[in-house]
Formats: sequence, structure tokens, C-alpha cells
Amino acid sequence: MIVAGFGFRTGATLAALQDALSRAGGPIGVTHLATLKAKVGGLAALGQVLGLPVIALEPESLRGIATPTRSDRVVAMFGTGSVAEGAALAAAGPGARLRAPRAVSADGTATAAIAEGLG
Repeated sequence: MIVAGFGFRTGATLAALQDALSRAGGPIGVTHLATLKAKVGGLAALGQVLGLPVIALEPESLRGIATPTRSDRVVAMFGTGSVAEGAALAAAGPGARLRAPRAVSADGTATAAIAEGLG
């Protein structure tokens, strides 16, 4: 299972999400997209374009996940350093690993990270 996890601001465009994914390594081989349950609607269009299912994660599923990127604001809100990295790791399952730290879209509204795991 290869999961692209996303964090993004309200109003992030499809183009911003695509850019973040491209900067994170691109969609080739990705089997699922993942983000917080409250944000899943904002990721639906990308899932449709790529023909990939979107995993909606409860915020609690990100708590305690160690990430190479750390935002104090994100830690305070979700208990992990990066929503994109945490979502990718949580959705990819126990023992998952990130391919690289999260990447940020050119406009700064979206982040993406790709993790590999057993699901």
C-alpha cells in the first residue's frame, strides 16, 4: 500500500493539491490518498482525477505519530508534527515509512507526503 497523505488549508485548489503531490514524488504507484475526516471533501476531486480512493482519518489516529517535519501549531491541534506525514503513515499502517518529508505546493496552501506500508 502506498499512501499520499495531505494537509491543506480550506480553499486549497485542485491545482495546489496536484502540485504538492508532484513535489512529494508524484502519483505513480500511489494506491490511496488520505487526510483528516473533516477535510476529505477537499481531497475528493483529486481522488476522482487520479482514480484513487480517499481515506478519511479521525484526528485521534494521528496522535503520537513521529514525523520528520514539526509544526508547533499542528502538534498542539493534532498531536503530530505534520498532518500530511501523519496521515500518510497512519493510513499506510503499522511499520509504514515515509519516502521523504512532506512537500509544500508553490502557493503554500497544500502539503503532501508519501508513505509505504502494509495497510
